[in-house]
Amino acid sequence: MSRTQLNGKAPLVLDFEHASVGKSLLVQADCLAWMARAPEGSVHAIVTDPPYGVKEYDKDQLDKRAAGKGGVWRIPPAFDGNVRAPLPRFTALDARERQRLAEFFRAWSALAVRVLRPGGHVLIASNAFLSQMMFEALVQGGLEFRGEIVRLVRTLRGGDRPKNAHEEFPDVCSLARGAYEPWGVFRRAMPLKMTVAECLREHGTGGLRRYRNGQPFEDVLPSERTPQREREIADHPSLKPQSLLRRLVWASLPLGTGTVLDPFAGSGSTLAAAEAVGYSSVGVERDPAFFKLASKSVPELARVSIPELDDFVESATTPTLFR
Repeated sequence: MSRTQLNGKAPLVLDFEHASVGKSLLVQADCLAWMARAPEGSVHAIVTDPPYGVKEYDKDQLDKRAAGKGGVWRIPPAFDGNVRAPLPRFTALDARERQRLAEFFRAWSALAVRVLRPGGHVLIASNAFLSQMMFEALVQGGLEFRGEIVRLVRTLRGGDRPKNAHEEFPDVCSLARGAYEPWGVFRRAMPLKMTVAECLREHGTGGLRRYRNGQPFEDVLPSERTPQREREIADHPSLKPQSLLRRLVWASLPLGTGTVLDPFAGSGSTLAAAEAVGYSSVGVERDPAFFKLASKSVPELARVSIPELDDFVESATTPTLFR
């Protein structure tokens, strides 16, 4: 069994395949299996972009996406000459699949409470169609709801005319065109009667970090679609931009120290954001191809320069903690 450690704490890789990249630790495992075995209270925050409908990252669905047909992934038509990326059809989830989603996030929430320190925050992406179901399940699993972050971003989701009836109903759209993305803000409850100040002193958690310029972290974030330069580094279906993730990761550790966990690491973009701002992080990814991709893309994404973030977050200058 490996004894790789993060920040001198108990082993976090267990007996799973893993790789260290700078201050980040990548583990190839199912997140539920890893979170059930990781030391209790071993992370200070979770920042993650999960599979909203759970099933879209099943192997059979990824195979259908790669083939360009069938499954939950919809291949949208070109728009103004631009080829649009496949999108999961969450409106196609049936009652059984919705129940599976709720059960999954209840179980995940209970494990998140287990691995977080008291007062540790969870910043988790969702979408307007599924967020109410997902957020309710997270509360039922034991996390404390603390609000919602609205990422203002113009997407190509929604706004379509009725399927197979475009000409019959030309003035109708089946869903509003997406212009925002909701991120849930949750927290492992602090011990009874403990204040935020006491939690900060004892656990290093309980609040959110202010921006570098002293302004408070806000719950509405103007954002961009992921730039092509980042997509060229990490070819992942749901890659979030570093300009967003670095602000979220920065805010997640109120004292600027601790460990950030991404249990759905994908291409490693959250870990790259942690690297960029000097935080230690752990990413768990079950798919071998994405695990391999993340091992390569984390340092490259972390090196992406975003000068417009200078007033918000500070670039990393500290050396690696892995030896």
